[in-house]
Amino acid sequence: MKLTKKQTRIASKHGINLRIYPVKRKEAGVVYVQTKKGHFQEFYDKKSTFLYYVIHGRGVFYLNGKATRVKATDLIAAPPKTRIYYLGKLEMILVTVPAWQPKNEVHVRYIQKPIR
Repeated sequence: MKLTKKQTRIASKHGINLRIYPVKRKEAGVVYVQTKKGHFQEFYDKKSTFLYYVIHGRGVFYLNGKATRVKATDLIAAPPKTRIYYLGKLEMILVTVPAWQPKNEVHVRYIQKPIR
């Protein structure tokens, strides 16, 4: 199966822009993520592992409240029930295993945007 940029669905939320690839498989989902300042919502997923591969940029991921600096070529693996948010200018590929489903995402809190 080949999927192209033209086939993606575009969405934006909480400071991030998403390009969602229609993989149409329950085993995994793939999303291109781009942000200029960060993802201003802390959340967790009940069932999916979130794998973020940083293509470009730098930032800080907060996993269960612990700060982890990231840069291009780093991979963040957040297992189910890990609270996640991140700050920075980043381009990433996000793979969710199994595929993300809205009913499994739990909102924890909104994150205040940095003043700059």
